[in-house]
Amino acid sequence: MTTTDASGEEGFTEHFEALLAADERIEPRDWMPDGYRRMVLRQVAQHAHSEIIGMQPEGAWLTRAPSLHRKASLLAKVQDEAGHGLYLYSAAETLGVSRAELLDALHSGTQRYAATFNHPALTWADTGAIAWLTDGAAVVNQVPLCHTSYGPYARAMRRVCQEEAFHVRQGYDVLWSLCRGTPEQREMAQDAVNRWWLPAVALMFGPPDTTAGGADDRTAAMGAAVSRRSMAWGIKRHTNDELRQRFVDNCVPQAERLGVTLPDPAIRWNEERGHYDFGPIDWRLFREALADNSQCARQRLAHRVAAHEDGAWVREAVDAYAAGRYEEGQGA
Repeated sequence: MTTTDASGEEGFTEHFEALLAADERIEPRDWMPDGYRRMVLRQVAQHAHSEIIGMQPEGAWLTRAPSLHRKASLLAKVQDEAGHGLYLYSAAETLGVSRAELLDALHSGTQRYAATFNHPALTWADTGAIAWLTDGAAVVNQVPLCHTSYGPYARAMRRVCQEEAFHVRQGYDVLWSLCRGTPEQREMAQDAVNRWWLPAVALMFGPPDTTAGGADDRTAAMGAAVSRRSMAWGIKRHTNDELRQRFVDNCVPQAERLGVTLPDPAIRWNEERGHYDFGPIDWRLFREALADNSQCARQRLAHRVAAHEDGAWVREAVDAYAAGRYEEGQGA
């Protein structure tokens, strides 16, 4: 059955729901509810924005990497993040919005990026903690998105996840070396983990679905409402709390092997649940980070806007070249 076989919106809706029920992908040519289109676009745009803003904390350390090997691996990671943004902006464009419009929305503050990156990278160890923790959280979040219901997004995520797995390993390797170095290096690694743990476990997954996660009724209701609608449409495959638990379960044994302590004294194995328990999250951090009023947030966005403006001449040159080639083709 194709969308042209259906008559009226009711028929389109039935076809859309049939695709979801069969676990098939929704493609740009397919009819979709306005709410679905808005939700997918919001998620893909935020994801794309997060990739290019997320280049900044580690990018600042490219000129200060302690060796050529470390510089090369960090440069590869930062370049990957730019590529992820490219894949995701391309997926967003299939929903009828241009990349220029998406960037304008980011620069004006009408669309957001992950507030996780509104934290400074103070030492070299931060590059390891960011990759191990925030990219580790990203992998947990994003692997299920390889099966998300919107086809272009799902296909983009397959490549993104392969590269994110490299990033996690790269960060783990940085911390591994520091934890086997001098006392000062071990202290640096522990300090970075202390500062990046909460942004990763809280902000990378979003608000909890119940008050059991330490949230107030308002925060839990916000998380639950979005998750229910997103999961009903097959955009998300798991709740925020399920993904957060998976992340903690992954990190605890890795931290033990590294020799660092996760800054949560409530972490302990729960034999009955078969998972690690962890302490309640201070969700004031979540709401304050989303306010985008911190000095670091303003710096991140200002740096992005300045880079975009500095590159205007490149975009203009490419557009002029493309227009000239088009005119030549028309004349032929």
